[in-house]
Amino acid sequence: MKKIAVFPGSFDPLTLGHESLVLRALPLFDEIVIAIGINALKTYYFPLEKRKAWIEKVFKDYPTIKVTTYTGLTVDYCRKLNAHYILRGLRTSADFEFERSIGQVNKKLFPEIETVFLLTTPELTAITSSVIRDVVRNNGDASQFVPEGVDLTI
Repeated sequence: MKKIAVFPGSFDPLTLGHESLVLRALPLFDEIVIAIGINALKTYYFPLEKRKAWIEKVFKDYPTIKVTTYTGLTVDYCRKLNAHYILRGLRTSADFEFERSIGQVNKKLFPEIETVFLLTTPELTAITSSVIRDVVRNNGDASQFVPEGVDLTI
């Protein structure tokens, strides 16, 4: 069976931490699906089309990485793709507590799913999409926090 991992998120915007996590996870899976979740109740800073284009551009040289969008529960999307792994990154102990709860609920909803956690590399721990959005909102230069090819202009 093909080992497919779904890496869900809003990627608003894609960060160096996201990029690092995906590249480090490549040897573990046959395919990684970077799945941009669409939540009607959430307001995003960057348009969906732009976020998807950034991810496609950053990972264009990696044929085992796919970029998609989805709505609804992540585990339902995993079932649809026949993916048995959810990939998540952990920056802090607070991330672990939050992700553990979600992972345990996902396991109850879809017993065949496994959540795989990778630790963020120390130099990228402080980088979050929220911090980057705040820098951009206040006309700062956030380019050092995002992969090459991610243009943060609105």
